Amino acid sequence: MPTIAMKKQIVVGIAATFVALACIAEAVYPSKPVKLMVGAGAGGGTDIIARMLAEKMTESLKGTFIVENKPGASNTIAAELTAKAAPDGHTLLVATNTGQAIAPHLIKLSFDPIHDLAPVGLVVTVPNVLLVGSNVPVNSVKELVSLMKAKPEEFKYASSGVGSTQHIAGEAFDIAAGVKSIHVPYKGSAQAHLDIIAGNVQIMFDTTSSAMGQIKAGKFKALAVTTAQRSSELPNVPTLAEAAVSGFEMSTWYGVYVTAGTPPDVVFRLQRELARIIKLPDVQAKLKGLGGEPGNISPEEFSKLNRQEFERFGRLIKQANIKM
Repeated sequence: MPTIAMKKQIVVGIAATFVALACIAEAVYPSKPVKLMVGAGAGGGTDIIARMLAEKMTESLKGTFIVENKPGASNTIAAELTAKAAPDGHTLLVATNTGQAIAPHLIKLSFDPIHDLAPVGLVVTVPNVLLVGSNVPVNSVKELVSLMKAKPEEFKYASSGVGSTQHIAGEAFDIAAGVKSIHVPYKGSAQAHLDIIAGNVQIMFDTTSSAMGQIKAGKFKALAVTTAQRSSELPNVPTLAEAAVSGFEMSTWYGVYVTAGTPPDVVFRLQRELARIIKLPDVQAKLKGLGGEPGNISPEEFSKLNRQEFERFGRLIKQANIKM
């Protein structure tokens, strides 16, 4: 029968083995270029964040991290490619709650976003903001609602795709404000912006990460944020509740995922690296400049958030009777 001393040696030996395995994994990862899959087009919020992460990871992990844009199907094309990739950590997904928590309730998917993708960490949470083009003759939510009621179904609102947070926010706004607008989906925010500027569509519930540049350039008018608190980057813009339209809140979070089944040592290294990057002063400044709140929760808390959002959006979609 093993003695206490022998048992201690066994425990120490097992621990040393795990440490050695972790060191080996870190020594060989990444062993080839790493793809950061993005479910939206270039120039949007997800793309901006993914390219920032790719630059930082290339510097610190001494590998090549490349952003690949796969827009369409409410961000689920990129998610599916990641879910079905080799589970070795060389395919990452930079995702939002659009693909992870909304689309599964609207689209028949060939993968399970909860079980086939493993969360690495939360990057940032940003408000959605009610925008109109600079040529729309309103300067407040009250004026917009009055004009929409006077011209029923003449107003169009853009989104980055069916089932996106922008789409859900637009439908929820119609219900809460008692108006009716026409949904015009695009393959990403950047394309939608062009039509808002041209006056082809009038409204959008975009993220601050996508729209801040256009707001600051005076091409968009920000009428309200759809969160409980005002945005620190838009302190003079009221919340929808302050603008007398209550009943829903909407924010967009951005997170990193890896293919389920990826070795724990590789996942741990990615989690540690992402947490380090988010704390860098220049990254913090950039994320806050996009109107966002940098992620400061553990991977376990992020996984819990993902499940809670999945359930919450399922209820919202059912309540609003949103269909593809």
